Amino acid sequence: MTEKADFCNKVVYQIYPKSFRDSNGDGFGDLRGIVEKLDYLQELGVDYLWLTPFFSSPQNDNGYDVADYCAVDSKFGTMEDLEELIRQGKERGIGLMLDMVFNHTSTEHIWFQRALAGEEKYQNYYIFKEGQPDHAPTNWQSKFGGSAWEYVPALKKWYLHLYDVTQADLNWDNPEVRQELKNILRFWKEKGIRAFRFDVINLVSKPEQMEDDFEGDGRRFYSDGPHIHEYLKELVKDAGIEEFVTVGEMSSTSLEHCIRYSSPKEKELSMCFNFHHLKVDYKDGDKWALMPTDYKKLKELFVEWQTKMQEGGGWNALFWCNHDQPRIVSRMGEEGIYWKRSAKMLAAMIHLMRGTPYIYQGEEIGMLNAHYPSIEQYRDVESLNYYKILLENGKTEKEALEILAARSRDNARTPMQWNGERYGGFSEVEPWLPLSAQFKKEISVEAEREDEDSILAFYKKLIAMRKNSPVIAKGEISFLETETYKVLAYERVLGEKKILVFCNLSGETQSIPMNEAWKSYPLLLENYEGKNRLTEEGKYLMEPYECMVLGTL
Repeated sequence: MTEKADFCNKVVYQIYPKSFRDSNGDGFGDLRGIVEKLDYLQELGVDYLWLTPFFSSPQNDNGYDVADYCAVDSKFGTMEDLEELIRQGKERGIGLMLDMVFNHTSTEHIWFQRALAGEEKYQNYYIFKEGQPDHAPTNWQSKFGGSAWEYVPALKKWYLHLYDVTQADLNWDNPEVRQELKNILRFWKEKGIRAFRFDVINLVSKPEQMEDDFEGDGRRFYSDGPHIHEYLKELVKDAGIEEFVTVGEMSSTSLEHCIRYSSPKEKELSMCFNFHHLKVDYKDGDKWALMPTDYKKLKELFVEWQTKMQEGGGWNALFWCNHDQPRIVSRMGEEGIYWKRSAKMLAAMIHLMRGTPYIYQGEEIGMLNAHYPSIEQYRDVESLNYYKILLENGKTEKEALEILAARSRDNARTPMQWNGERYGGFSEVEPWLPLSAQFKKEISVEAEREDEDSILAFYKKLIAMRKNSPVIAKGEISFLETETYKVLAYERVLGEKKILVFCNLSGETQSIPMNEAWKSYPLLLENYEGKNRLTEEGKYLMEPYECMVLGTL
């Protein structure tokens, strides 16, 4: 495990700058706002701040449509503000992780504009195909809805966009493109950046021959594409970031590929995000079709990925939430009587696993979904597109809003709740996106900082445990039999040290076997203080959403 020593005991905190803290009163979060909150982040104990894109952008996809990778968008501040953030973060032992969107650029990027102007060099930077205006090169679908191809009449060509029509896919098969991207990484390396997150990086290698997909939306042809491992090795090596902390967002990936992406011997990435565990409430695999969480499948996925990544030498990025996912306490916990307990259980469940934990802003205080009553309150391009699609497919407005309330990316993007004031301490003026309709002063940093039993206090304990306990950072993991798929239990072992983690995923009391050896371990952490609940049969009664950690550190 020596290769992992630089990050196995670290915790990453994700910041969506637009919604974190507005320092200048324009309703829009900025880099100075992050500087303001560095003391809080140091107090929390995190090691890296992953910032979603703040680069120059028309903001059609909230910054994931980059127009200039080496410039700070004026909405967020200046390059001097960023340099100040890097410097002050370093003083507190906190590094920055930049979010590199290398699958596509904005159509406003100078490369694409020169392609539109007819320059062949820059047309080769993208994936253009000749064709008739009434017949796209393939039937692939954009992940935001509609065709993945857009026709340019002046060129009599189509360009590929797996995401929004304003996000044109780059042609990674062109060595000049790969060189441009290496130069961008070198630029930020010179600025003092030592960690990178690569957006949908496993989609960048497209097949040479593109064909229609009559089984899906096309993703099976380009996910984990033909040259992906070759290109990643080259990017990391040539940009000189082999020793940096790097994480790849892997869309519709496989376990086998993630082992390769994150195995030290492959020299590609430090770790991977995969999303399989966040699709267990998708009906028939459709994000926009609701169903209750399949806890059996959830448990099976954690067991499989944790066990096999360990066996193959890979490394997981551990997470529930990010800027694209609904709030986990709303999704798999409970927003009412068990709000605090379920938020703590969900945190303990992944923070004590094998991998590097990621906290998304507001997760550490148990922020809830947006619950907007009107489509006018939504801003997310994907949500607005799918609202129309849902209506076209026969859903009523009420049904479509219920689906958005559960699935919209805006659930994660509501302003950070710093205090109980009108705009939650995020801004002095109306924010760019409304606060959650479930906003209450109890769910704020100010309120929870003073409460030793708060969700925030619990997160601080988990972070400290990882830093101070090699068994959590480096120990082997194996899963325990609980006789019910609604309780996930595992043990971490390193030498003589061992911890046992028990998590009741459900809102009902669960009965699990408790053998004599387990009973002998001291209690390290819990989210429910109750009486001894051992039955005469040697079973232990776990309360709804209870978590319990036993062992020796």
